[in-house]
Amino acid sequence: MMENEQKLYRKALSLSLFTIFYNIVEGIVSLFFGYRDETLALFGFGLDSFIEVLSGVGIFTMILRIRKNQTMEKSKFEHAALKITGTAFYLLSLGLVVGSVMNIITRHKPETTRWGIIISVLSILIMYWLMRSKQKVGRELDSEPIMADANCTKICIYMSVVLLLSSLIYEVTGFAYADVIGSIGLIYFSVSEGKEAFEKSQGKECSCDS
Repeated sequence: MMENEQKLYRKALSLSLFTIFYNIVEGIVSLFFGYRDETLALFGFGLDSFIEVLSGVGIFTMILRIRKNQTMEKSKFEHAALKITGTAFYLLSLGLVVGSVMNIITRHKPETTRWGIIISVLSILIMYWLMRSKQKVGRELDSEPIMADANCTKICIYMSVVLLLSSLIYEVTGFAYADVIGSIGLIYFSVSEGKEAFEKSQGKECSCDS
């Protein structure tokens, strides 16, 4: 393997590790403020961050694999990680459905969604940078799996936008169901990511261009 190629794979691994550690921090902060401020959308966003950690570990392993041999098939660990990730996304979706229904029935309103705005804006900026950085490495290595991973970061950006919009709407208007609407948006993307994880575990590679 050429020296430049080795440097690119090291960069890809570094970006993957950064993604994992960032999601751990984002998850802890989101869960804390989501619970404290009683906002379901932010709490669900925090849970999603921890599922992204599971996904990130699988991606880190994938990069190690293709660095060694691009034609090598997925390892048992990768298959297991994808199935666990897919199941976790479906469970998150179910939990958000139950929470949303309960909030509608009880007419529950968050204390504030200010932290949802701050966290989502930060997430959008960081995830956009990660997406562009991974795309650059993927193009230079001519690696479809790394490009697919980079493009799938778009889903994280979409989820952050959903959180931002629902948090802004509630903070500005006080609309009681803005938090529930944000949760429904997260449900949609969680189901999408769960389905994608199971498809990847069966050998299908998703480009996440949609």
